[in-house]
Amino acid sequence: MTKRIDPKQVPGWGIDADPANNPTYPMRDITRDDKGGMNWARPPLQPPGVEVLCSTEHQRRTAVFGTSAPPSGLSGMLRRVAFTRSEGRWSHWLILLFADRINVVEGVLEDLGKGRVPNIPVEMGLKSELRHNPQGFMRKVAVVSGVITLAMLLRARSRAR
Repeated sequence: MTKRIDPKQVPGWGIDADPANNPTYPMRDITRDDKGGMNWARPPLQPPGVEVLCSTEHQRRTAVFGTSAPPSGLSGMLRRVAFTRSEGRWSHWLILLFADRINVVEGVLEDLGKGRVPNIPVEMGLKSELRHNPQGFMRKVAVVSGVITLAMLLRARSRAR
């Protein structure tokens, strides 16, 4: 059986229960405002220069958004599909995670297409990984080595036939 904790014995419990003792109380008390809490003119929205994906939960775009990486390619198609689903669904987030992984591959292919060879070990932070998480680094090296060895064995086996 779990022991019950008396909340009054917890340091800081109920610190904001008394409005006189709450430093944010005047800001949170919107009952005195004549405009329901917003007494300033809404700034103009950032104009979209690229495609901006919007949540299904909101009626309009956020006031400010990033435009440096608009959705494109296969990852962009997946992002568009994800944004047709509610943010409360797993499928929304899983599709976005998958789109991020595909976007990495698209970026490497784009670099190679432009004649640049990406420095993948540096971009993945392997130097920091080796310094701060040597066990995890060695595990990754072992997994990659195993996958490469397995691929080479399968290829040699298929050629021998």
